[in-house]
Amino acid sequence: MPRPKSDVPLSEVHWGALKTLFPYLLEFRRAVFLALLCLVGAKLASVGLPFLLKHIVDDLDAAGGAAAAVALPLGLLLAYGAVRFSSVLFGELRDTIFGRVTERAQRRIGLEVFEHLHKLDLDFHLNRRTGGLSRDIERGNAGIGFLMRFMVFNIVPTLLEIGMVAGLLWWNYSGVFALLVLGAVVIYIGFSVVATEWRTRFVRELNQAESQSSSRAVDSLLNYETVKYFGNEHYEAGHYDRELAFWEQARRKNRLSLFGLNAGQALIIASAMSGAMILAAMGVIAGDMTIGDFVLINAFMMQIFIPLNFLGFVYREMKGSLANIEKMFALLRVEPAIGDRGDAPDLEVGEGRIVFEDVHFAYRTDREILKGISFAVEPQQKVAIVGASGAGKSTLFKLLFRFYDPTAGRITIDGQDISSVSQSSLRAAIGVVPQDAVLFNQSILENVRYGRVDASDEEVMEAIRHAQLADFVRELPEGVNTLVGERGLKLSGGEKQRVAIARALLKHPPIMVFDEATSSLDSRSERGILGALREVAAEQTTLVIAHRLSTVVDADVILVLDRGTVVERGSHGELLAENGHYAALWRLQQEERQNPAYSNAAGD
Repeated sequence: MPRPKSDVPLSEVHWGALKTLFPYLLEFRRAVFLALLCLVGAKLASVGLPFLLKHIVDDLDAAGGAAAAVALPLGLLLAYGAVRFSSVLFGELRDTIFGRVTERAQRRIGLEVFEHLHKLDLDFHLNRRTGGLSRDIERGNAGIGFLMRFMVFNIVPTLLEIGMVAGLLWWNYSGVFALLVLGAVVIYIGFSVVATEWRTRFVRELNQAESQSSSRAVDSLLNYETVKYFGNEHYEAGHYDRELAFWEQARRKNRLSLFGLNAGQALIIASAMSGAMILAAMGVIAGDMTIGDFVLINAFMMQIFIPLNFLGFVYREMKGSLANIEKMFALLRVEPAIGDRGDAPDLEVGEGRIVFEDVHFAYRTDREILKGISFAVEPQQKVAIVGASGAGKSTLFKLLFRFYDPTAGRITIDGQDISSVSQSSLRAAIGVVPQDAVLFNQSILENVRYGRVDASDEEVMEAIRHAQLADFVRELPEGVNTLVGERGLKLSGGEKQRVAIARALLKHPPIMVFDEATSSLDSRSERGILGALREVAAEQTTLVIAHRLSTVVDADVILVLDRGTVVERGSHGELLAENGHYAALWRLQQEERQNPAYSNAAGD
């Protein structure tokens, strides 16, 4: 079974992503400057330690007596301890000061990505897998933190320290030591770069495998009920196990490539340190160097190659982090298909008159859904749209809410083309009760309050009463504070729909859209809610998309859609008198209602 291809080539990592981090560094110039001062202090202290150690050893070697051995190097020993403490202290201060910069950058970028995702169009979200998307964002945010910390305060300082040590070795000893150090560093860095570039593809494959397995798990768990309905637990487990098998294979490749990289780096370091120590030992034997010089050379080699080994780790992780964050930055580069114009004004709703003017629309170019729809919804009028499944009823609502733009024609509210006004003002003017009511995993109270987040508890409770939800809430042990579960799974379909209706009523916008709003309700609840909605609709322009014709008999105008066109329009009585599409649908549904099987199903 072939793996799906990733968004970008596995061998490609965009170093340009680093540019996006610079503004966050400049925002905290003072903190960055203090961190740099601490960095300089830590490096000066670390370079001075081997010289203090050299003098301590030479003094001890030359002292010859126990008393002198204590007296002569005591000051150096104290200085050595103070300098070592300073090196650690400055390093900790650097990390502490710069930590605020790193954390703020992660917060800002994370928020920017979150806001951008909400700006993207519905089509983007319908084609993304939530689990994989969340993993990409999580890994990208963690990668940003790593890059901010280690790139700025580890790679450049380590290279600076290597240059300082090479210069001191050249100045105080032989150029051979400096050339040996520089040669080993160049070979080490060259090997690390080539090997890391080679294994980056394995890191990318591992990340892709993790995203795929996570997406599969989340998708399956979100559809828990569907899995149970069809008894497909073993099928889902088998599918997930196949995703995990790809993950296992990618993990193994990643681990083996890491072993090769680490082994090669260790060989280079061991060879360089052995060579330097052999040269230093030969110098001591020849009398050109002291024991303290031998210790100094050893200390410098360790001081160089331990951070250099860490530099290899940082470089590897930085490449991995870039591979992780590139998808997240790619999200920021995605342009929403539905966007506001630069000078888009807010929608100003006066009467609330809605007009569809010769509207055409197609999700795909080879299949047109709406074919020249034209109608008007007058202020405070209730207009119902009915028709068979697939006729285009819900598509009209999506166009009104501007999830999509018409391919031809236009939609206006009080004479204003909705494509020319800001989306936020348009959606603020429209209340929606969707066919599939999706709730947050919060309390009933907070789910209803989501319709108007600044509403008081009393206003929320009033909306709950209008939605015929008060009796149900009273029966719950925790009342309105009852958690509804993931996507509202703890509630029945009718209960979820009543919560959604209460949420829309609380918003109290000038325009209301009901998309099969009572399809999951029993007859008694439906009658009560329809009565409440009639009261509300008296003050609002109302558009109702309905399958059950009994819910729209009181509509001022009923539009009958068939295959993307309006084939009939009029009141309930007028359409029955025409004896056309509407009358046929009405007779069919009346027969279904008289069927006992239908009655039992509707009473659920």
